[in-house]
Parts: sequence; structure tokens; C-alpha cells
Amino acid sequence: MFKRLVILLAALFVVALAVAAGLNYFYENLLGPVNPSAVEEYRVVEIPSGASTEVIAAILENENLIQNQLAFRYYARSKELGQSFLAGKYQLSPAMNVRQIADKIQSGDVYTETAWFTIPEGYTIEQIAAKLEEKGLAGGEVILELAADPPDSIIADYSYLQDIDDPDLDYLLEGYLYPDTYEIYVDTEEEEIVKLMLKKMDQVLNDERKRRAGELDLSLHEILTIASLVEREAAVDHERDVIAGVIYNRLAIGQLLQIDATIQYILGETKEFLTYADLEVQSPYNTYQNAGLPPGPIAAPGKPSIDAALYPQDSDYYYYNYKYDGTGEHYFSHTFDEHLRNVQRAEENLQ
Repeated sequence: MFKRLVILLAALFVVALAVAAGLNYFYENLLGPVNPSAVEEYRVVEIPSGASTEVIAAILENENLIQNQLAFRYYARSKELGQSFLAGKYQLSPAMNVRQIADKIQSGDVYTETAWFTIPEGYTIEQIAAKLEEKGLAGGEVILELAADPPDSIIADYSYLQDIDDPDLDYLLEGYLYPDTYEIYVDTEEEEIVKLMLKKMDQVLNDERKRRAGELDLSLHEILTIASLVEREAAVDHERDVIAGVIYNRLAIGQLLQIDATIQYILGETKEFLTYADLEVQSPYNTYQNAGLPPGPIAAPGKPSIDAALYPQDSDYYYYNYKYDGTGEHYFSHTFDEHLRNVQRAEENLQ
């Protein structure tokens, strides 16, 4: 009798172990990811302040991020996590298991929404400000104020900006906010956006480019000014250094630059054909009236234009005019008479 009882108890023990193992297997399976293959699928889930484990479990199951509320609640209770979950928005994936999700919410690794914006080469400060405001990322007027009179917190690390002292400048930071694609947090302050773009330009103006500017006996401000002229005048990359060479040639003999892009900068619009009245507009940026370079850049130049300003093509060209033949190219001339003939060729291309 006793022997049979021992055998029965042993059998029950084995059954109990099997049941426990089965339940544990089932429980562990419930802790697994809803969809292990959804590694690139994410959802932003908000955990309310003061939410209980039951509420959190319901939210996660409703978002199809966990398989079972009870399994999540049991796991949280067994690990004593109920009081350590932190409120906030979290980026979670169906490929995450319960342990990973719980660790994320416990760590407070909250999700902060980001946004992308792209500033094309050749944009002015005013266009940059308008673009940022249009995307809802910054106040345009705030950007313009910071660009016109940046505080020390913005220019403290840039000696070449601190050395600029020209009352004719419209915006001190014109040409210094590098045109590129950026990712920022949606609540980033305007000053931080300006710092980010300024830092990128500083990276472009590396030691090699600064050394080259020194070889040309020009300041970085003058280099960026020339680069901005090239940026606004050139339509195809292979002409950038040629146009830069024309600018240097004219500067060398004291000839007016007569660059249309400076007039367009003053007018605040891009006109395909300028009038004589446009050329007479009163401004220190008017290179039809004022010798030398304008007070500063007229747009944000990219690397190709900056390098063209640093390494202009050595030529004896003093004139260029747009071909109007669909190529985006220019006719380059050595003399004024040759230039007039090329102007006539361009007019014929318009017919």
C-alpha cells in the first residue's frame, strides 16, 4: 500500500513538473515579441503620468506590442517594476520582447520627435528663415535677428566672425549657415539651429581651406563673399572656377565686378532680366556702382563654390554672359568687344 502511495506521489510530482514546465514554456512564449520580423516597424506610445501596470499593459496590448496583458503584468510584478515605470512617449517595436519593452519604459528613454530640413545652396538668410518658418521649425523673425546681430553664445568659438566689423552688412551670418540637410528635434530653439548650421560651415572651413585663404592673402569673410557670388552666378559645376577667375581678374585691375546676382540680392528677388533702373539701386552691395567686393556674402555657398573661390582658374577672361541655350553655361570673353559679340549670340539664342 505504502509503495503504491509513493509511486502515485512520484507520478503526481512528475506530472506537476511537466505542467509547470509547460506553463513556464507558455509564459515565456507570451513574453516573446508579437512579430520578430518587424525590426524596422516602430510605434510611438505614450505612457500617462501615474499609469498603473494594468493601464500600461492595456495600452501595449491595444497597440499590438505585447501578446498578453496578464503575462506583462505578471512579469512586471515578479521583477517589482510596477513603481519604476516612467511616463512619456516611447518608440517601441513589435519585434521587441516584453523584457526589452519593460526595460525601455523603466529607463525613461523617451522618444523625442525629430524633423528634417534641407537648405539648398545659394539660399539667402531670408530664404533660410522663411524655409524654417514654413516647416514650422522656427520663427523666421527670430532667425533673422540672430543672423543680423548674433550673441556671443553663437559666435564665441569663431574668431573670424568676431573680427568682422562692417556697418554695411545686412546680416553678419549671411553666407555662414551651411546649405545642407539637417535633422533636429522638433522643439529645438532657433539659436541651436543657427549654431548647428554654423558649426557645419566651420567644419567645411577646415585647416586646409583656411591655409589656402592665407596663401591668397584673403580673409575667410572675403573667400565666402567670392564663393557666394560664384554660387549665385554659376549654373554648372565646371564653370565655377572659371567665374571665380573672372572675379579675381577684375578685382586685380580695379574693374567693377558688375555681377547681376548682387542686384538681385538687393532687390530680394531673382529677375531673369535686370533693367537699367535696377542697376542704379543705391546699396553698398551694388557691384555696378561700387568697386571691389560687396560687404559680405549674398548667399550660402556650397563646397564646390567655396573651393572655386579658393582655387580660381587662371585665365585672361574679364567678362562672361549667360548663353540662354538651355545648357546653363556662359560665354567667356577676354575683351569688351568680344563680350558684346557674345551678348549678341546669346540674344540670338533667345529667338
